[in-house]
Amino acid sequence: MKQIPLAIGPEAARTFENFLPGPNAAVLAHLSALGPGAPPVYLWGPPGSGKTHLLQAVVARAQQQGESTAWFEAAVPAPWDAPEHCDWIVFDDCQAFDEAQQQAAFALFVAAGAQGAAVLAAGSVPPVDLGVREDLRTRLGWGHVFALQPLAEPEVRAALRREADRRGTFLSDEVMDYLLTRFARDLKHLMAQLDRLDEFSLSTKRAITVPLLKQMLAEEGGSTP
Repeated sequence: MKQIPLAIGPEAARTFENFLPGPNAAVLAHLSALGPGAPPVYLWGPPGSGKTHLLQAVVARAQQQGESTAWFEAAVPAPWDAPEHCDWIVFDDCQAFDEAQQQAAFALFVAAGAQGAAVLAAGSVPPVDLGVREDLRTRLGWGHVFALQPLAEPEVRAALRREADRRGTFLSDEVMDYLLTRFARDLKHLMAQLDRLDEFSLSTKRAITVPLLKQMLAEEGGSTP
């Protein structure tokens, strides 16, 4: 019988300081310099390219500076309401907005312009390819639009190593090789695998090794080539 592990420590806050820019240094520099009232910014790119991390970094810094923020995403159904005096309005996963969310997002965009709030948004495709109402698509695309590129393999390895170190876990090159050759290489997916592996390691009281990873996959019905 496996021991039920204690909850793993909280996920590290997503900040500008712990974002690995890789080929996205220009995006990081632009967002780091933003203030309330700035023109809209839209980020797009594949899963794991850092879109949500950067949006959360802006929100974290804004809140540290006493500025008000409102966050809206596809997973939260409309109606949406922002504070009466809001400095930042953020939309995530715009490509998945349903009709009600699109209507709410457009109304918030209009309100943001009236009160001088900055709007940040992100999606998996550029604004021109979003399957949303035309007036919202136009607003999302009239400001600064940045395409985020996934990290190269050395940078992915560095991110995994850093997260493992933060948890006090040793992640060998062999384990990382196994992860990188058998799972999708986007950082979000790999971090989720690290979460599972860390929990499995705690529950079995064994160090993280390739055999342990194979055992975890076998017990979960995964493939262990």
